[in-house]
Amino acid sequence: DRIVTTEGHDAPVLRIAQITDTHLHADPDGCLLGLNTRHCLQRVIEHASQRRPELVVASGDLTHDGSQQAYALARDCFNRMGVPVHCLPGNHDEAEMLKKCMNGNGYNSHTGIRINGWQLIFLDSSVAGSEGGHLSAAELENMAASLQQASDLPTLIWLHHQPVAIGSRWLDTMAVDNPDDFFAVIDRHPQVRGIIWGHVHQVFDQQRNGVQLLSTPSTCIQFLPGSEDFAVEHIPPGYRWLDLYDDGHFTTGVERLPDIPGDIDQGARGY
Repeated sequence: DRIVTTEGHDAPVLRIAQITDTHLHADPDGCLLGLNTRHCLQRVIEHASQRRPELVVASGDLTHDGSQQAYALARDCFNRMGVPVHCLPGNHDEAEMLKKCMNGNGYNSHTGIRINGWQLIFLDSSVAGSEGGHLSAAELENMAASLQQASDLPTLIWLHHQPVAIGSRWLDTMAVDNPDDFFAVIDRHPQVRGIIWGHVHQVFDQQRNGVQLLSTPSTCIQFLPGSEDFAVEHIPPGYRWLDLYDDGHFTTGVERLPDIPGDIDQGARGY
């Protein structure tokens, strides 16, 4: 799964770990298709910490039930990393609860940051009561304003839902439903280096007009790429690392645990 987008030899100015689709429950022993999601996240965090990231992006579906208890559990798990955690909501999150619980004391739920010569923009693609995604006019306007105001900064944009089809029919029914509006903004701003998301529980890596398009595996179950209908791929959980450099390029790849932390329900037909 190691994917390197560009070459670089100097030390990075920022190291990021993207950890996504953790699907925590109010019950610490809650499971998703047979896997204890808290235990899986703890294992991934332990693995990711070896790269010593300076910042974490938690890109949605932090919880499976949207409960305050599950967000408290998320904080308890991420606290072990000792670095700022920037959170954005997914379709299984309760967006307002996430904002309430995942702000302060090293946690942030907001539109973006400028750090070490880079801009990171965090979008809310969640729609209450829907598994699919949408970027509101206000969200797109804020993104455009951030890009305009920092036109000299290389930029990464993060969201939960995929803005392009990934070739899996059932998942592509739950993508961003207004991608043309989104890319109309992106195409006006050449400083955008990458667009990165979660949601699809698998790796995706393509380029569009020189912009890297990337998805990241879940910390629990993985979905089978290219599947027409719901299907699980029996490979270990993982996370994405990104090293950002001061000349505006970045390198990235995916790391996985050496094993699946538990036994996946073989008969699952949905989640």
